[in-house]
Amino acid sequence: MAGPALRFPPEVLLRAQGPGIAMKAAIFDVDGVLTDGRLYIGEHGETVKAFSTLDGHGLKLLAQAGIEPLVITGRDSPAVRRRMADLGLRHAVYGVADKLSAAQALLRSQGWDFSEVAAIGDDWPDLPLLAQAAFACAPANAHAEVKAAAHHVTAAWGGYGAAREFCDILLMACGRYAALLEGQLRTLDAA
Repeated sequence: MAGPALRFPPEVLLRAQGPGIAMKAAIFDVDGVLTDGRLYIGEHGETVKAFSTLDGHGLKLLAQAGIEPLVITGRDSPAVRRRMADLGLRHAVYGVADKLSAAQALLRSQGWDFSEVAAIGDDWPDLPLLAQAAFACAPANAHAEVKAAAHHVTAAWGGYGAAREFCDILLMACGRYAALLEGQLRTLDAA
């Protein structure tokens, strides 16, 4: 293999490095980032959401690279909790109105600060997180104010690979993308 096919502008990768070589953590919103933002509500009030496997694999790759995925969402549902458990995420905060306070408490508990954290969000409740994060990202279908606040707007829409693009940027910025890809190719070749 000649090297990764994926490319990002150097200024985006530099910004995504943060103050060191790599971010310590990445904060993800759920509705509109890990899903397309639509809510399917059944006749008994159950909520059904669709998650992208591309995004899920990106979160797993981040964790392998030593960048802790954090989920902070304004909604709480069994579907979201199930997906986060399936991905093995250790840190998630559900049903919070004040995402900034929730993030500050979570970061404090881990000994991190916003200078070591990237964040991706799509709507106004995410703006305080994006304003504090060292690298802020928004999906292509995010609200205009959120896109204006972001350092990078993904080519992909929320729920359709935006979170994966964010993960790929962080992996490239810390220099782990190529090695993870090569390891995956070796694993596939060994099968």
